[in-house]
Amino acid sequence: MLPGLLNQTGRVDNVFFFIVAVSVVILSIVTFTMIFFLIRFNRKRNPVAKDIEGSLPLEIIWITVPTILVMAMFYYGWAGFRIMRNPPEDAMPVKVSARMWAWTFTYENGLNSDELRVPLGKPVKLIITSEDVLHSLFIPAFRVKEDAVPGMETYLWFLPDSAGEYDLFCTEYCGVGHHSMISKVIVMPQEEYAAWFAKKETPVAGGRDALKLMEKKGCLVCHTTDGAKAVGPSFKGIFGKKETVITGGKERTVVVDKEYLRKSILSPGEDVVKGYPPVMPPQEGLLSDEEIEIIINHIKGLK
Repeated sequence: MLPGLLNQTGRVDNVFFFIVAVSVVILSIVTFTMIFFLIRFNRKRNPVAKDIEGSLPLEIIWITVPTILVMAMFYYGWAGFRIMRNPPEDAMPVKVSARMWAWTFTYENGLNSDELRVPLGKPVKLIITSEDVLHSLFIPAFRVKEDAVPGMETYLWFLPDSAGEYDLFCTEYCGVGHHSMISKVIVMPQEEYAAWFAKKETPVAGGRDALKLMEKKGCLVCHTTDGAKAVGPSFKGIFGKKETVITGGKERTVVVDKEYLRKSILSPGEDVVKGYPPVMPPQEGLLSDEEIEIIINHIKGLK
């Protein structure tokens, strides 16, 4: 761990446990006092009501002690929050792009991945944005969460201090595929991460590589390859098929060919297959011509 740098996971947990401990103590005192008063001042012991005067010292204590506790909670939480909102200068930047319904992580060398890979013991700053609607990136193991907002950049940072795989998912309801917007944070030893970081992505061609590309780009979140119905039409057997689409509010019939598939990828809102919601975001600028060609050729072969 870096000198003077405390992991925010421990800070968040400490604040939480402090608030819980104070709450439990106050609850115990209030409950004990309530039970004591019920027994001490019950009707059998006090058949005639008496006027009980207030106690100034007791009132001062009752005001002062809770005020001190609340201010302690505020200070403890604020001190941790300031650290969580101020990343170290040497934090490793990773750009995060959210879309329905997948994450894309872009590293300093231009490498892209659908899982967040980070080196052990190195602070990481995530620069977050959204390509379509509001999302929210949450990594429970590191106690960090931040919204992904279209048209602006937000950020968070964390210190991965233990190697392993950790869940990363969206906590902002972003549509019908929200439940599947799940990824991983893979914390790797620094030597292993350096080797991964230095490698170049292998160009995809077809078959398993095409499926990997489609999964990476989020295609398989909404479309299936086995004929099963999902958010969008299944890719199986769709090439060459006649489909009824909604174009400008009117129905028309089209043949699913390469031109139609390309148009549906780049501008999916123009021709929406009847019976399916118009939720797919445009992929203009997100897929290269080569990647589009690979995806179309793979769909063409799914008979």
